[in-house]
Amino acid sequence: MPGGYWSERGPQPGGFRPPAVLAVVIPAVVSFLVQVPASVGIAVWTHESASTAALSISLAVAGPLALLASRRWPGPTVAVVAALALADVLLLPDIGPPYIAVGFAIILGVARGALVWTAVSAGVAWVAAVVLGTLAGVDWHPIRIAATTAALALCFGIGWFIRVRRGRAQAYRVEAQRRRQIAEQRERVRIARELHDVIGHALSQIHVQASVGLHLMDRDPEQARQALATVKETSKLALDEVRSVVGVIRMGDAPLAPQAELDQLPRLVAGVRSPDLDVSLDDRLGATQADRPGRSVQWAVYRIAQEALTNIVRHAHASHASVCVERAADDVVVTVEDDGRGFDSEADVSGAGLLGMRERAELLGGEIELVPREGGGTRVVARLPWSAV
Repeated sequence: MPGGYWSERGPQPGGFRPPAVLAVVIPAVVSFLVQVPASVGIAVWTHESASTAALSISLAVAGPLALLASRRWPGPTVAVVAALALADVLLLPDIGPPYIAVGFAIILGVARGALVWTAVSAGVAWVAAVVLGTLAGVDWHPIRIAATTAALALCFGIGWFIRVRRGRAQAYRVEAQRRRQIAEQRERVRIARELHDVIGHALSQIHVQASVGLHLMDRDPEQARQALATVKETSKLALDEVRSVVGVIRMGDAPLAPQAELDQLPRLVAGVRSPDLDVSLDDRLGATQADRPGRSVQWAVYRIAQEALTNIVRHAHASHASVCVERAADDVVVTVEDDGRGFDSEADVSGAGLLGMRERAELLGGEIELVPREGGGTRVVARLPWSAV
């Protein structure tokens, strides 16, 4: 059987799928090469009359030509080819090549979904061939009838197999496309979360330190200079992180800058401090790397603390904030709290930053808790599995 049609597979890396037109051309060519030369040879060998030879050759040519329409009209094509096969049986001597075009027409018709057309056309033509052929003197031996019926049934079976396989391939392609879309959506969310954390924190920190520098420029030049140095360092770090994210988007490369770890929390806290906001850090984990969780957990802890401090700077109007990192059983617990204005409703805690913190925790199998603090302010508690990857 032609391989281009029934060996069709779903998309595979490096795979080759023949053009769909070959599914029509190959059966037509095979039918032509089998039927036409055989018809010519038999006509010469049996010394048939010119009219009979012309009719035999015409019918042998007509079937393969009709198959060319099976891609667009599979049902009517089966009816036409079946009628031509019936004419070949009734009008020509009972010596000739097999009319294999009808087999290909049945296979293509069933495979393309024209099951009713195919069943009715083939059934009517076969019953008519047996009944009318018997009346016309065709020798229908029981074995010949059984073999022909089995051949027709085999063609239906092949067509159905192809149809089922094509359906599975199509379902595979749809599922693969759905998975790609989900993966792309997740990647867009991840990139948006990274950019939000990087740019949002950097701009908030720059705003705070620039305000400090302007406020103290005349009164305390040294502290103003320190604030401007912090602005410079923060902007440089933000640019490096943005380049890292953009590099992943553009080329899928590894990050150009190393991911932040727990050792960088002091720098983060120092960058947030200002005359109006005092921030303290309580790192209760061990001092050695062996006492630290994995890189992904440290990265998540850093980003969660960063976003929580950014929210405090932008919204809390607090005078004091604290960051505490500790181990509780098999979890890393990071707590960020402030003495600011707190929140009044769920709408106050539904921003993109808090959503990003929850997503980071959930990706590692952890959780985020956001609660009002006694005496005013807000407490953010993140629990992350120590051994998360």
